[in-house]
Amino acid sequence: MSDILSDVFETIRLRGMLYFRTDYSPPWAITVPAYEQAARFHLVIQGRCHIGLASGRSINLGPGDLALIPRGQQHVLADSAGRTPAPLERVVQESGYNGKGAFVIGKGDPQATTQMVCGHLGFSQGADHPLLRALPEVIVMTQADRGRHPLLDESLHLVARRAFADELGAAASISRLSEVFFIEAVRVSMEHHAPLAQVMKAMTDFQIGRALELVHKAPEDPWSVDSLAKTIGMSRSRFAKRFTDLVGIAPMTYVSEWRLQKALLRLNRKEVGIKEIAAQAGYQSAAAFSRAFSQRFGVPPTEYRSM
Repeated sequence: MSDILSDVFETIRLRGMLYFRTDYSPPWAITVPAYEQAARFHLVIQGRCHIGLASGRSINLGPGDLALIPRGQQHVLADSAGRTPAPLERVVQESGYNGKGAFVIGKGDPQATTQMVCGHLGFSQGADHPLLRALPEVIVMTQADRGRHPLLDESLHLVARRAFADELGAAASISRLSEVFFIEAVRVSMEHHAPLAQVMKAMTDFQIGRALELVHKAPEDPWSVDSLAKTIGMSRSRFAKRFTDLVGIAPMTYVSEWRLQKALLRLNRKEVGIKEIAAQAGYQSAAAFSRAFSQRFGVPPTEYRSM
């Protein structure tokens, strides 16, 4: 599973992009706008934070608690439920926050402020995978949850220490650490979220996991349902059904999608030409690749590369 999971996160280009630490005096409430291809996190160091999601779900966080919003949905942060929120952009402008030091709102008792580390992780434009689709709208990790998962807990401790140290290199450290705890949080959350657990089960399944390994190792090979089924020792019909049940999409849909995701990665890296990328993605010609890419992402690969 580790090789497949690592390949997924490397291909979708999970990257910590920015962070800030807060010092909010009540009353306060902020609307964090939706942002595609992103995940947000909020780690409470001191005080309390209420999070309201568009679905109506309400979450209360205390010291040591983490909320990870993996699909970038709009949400409201506040010191307590029921506050009327202001847009984040306006609050930043009115506070005079310039991206350095703490993002301060109000001037209350320093012991009563809400201090958090908040961050933003991004995925490449167009990045997709059944794993991403299976993620819950929010992952909440309490202090007690963290205690049961040492690697997650240690990475969050390091994030907090680096964020409040104001030392050189803090932003780079936190960006890398946020990638670590995102992956660990996804692994941990499958215990409580059935759709995610099902996709992860596919990666560890003796036969379906092997089929996934084959596709990830050589996506350009001329795979078919028959060839995959034969290689892993299953009948065609049984393989197709089990793959679809666990992964959520049919085998050849997965192959086609994964080839295009690998093409996205190579286009973003700008290391080779379109013809070579087409061949690496298993297409007979650059024209056939361009048609498939345009149909999937709405723009031809040449235009995507220039974006």
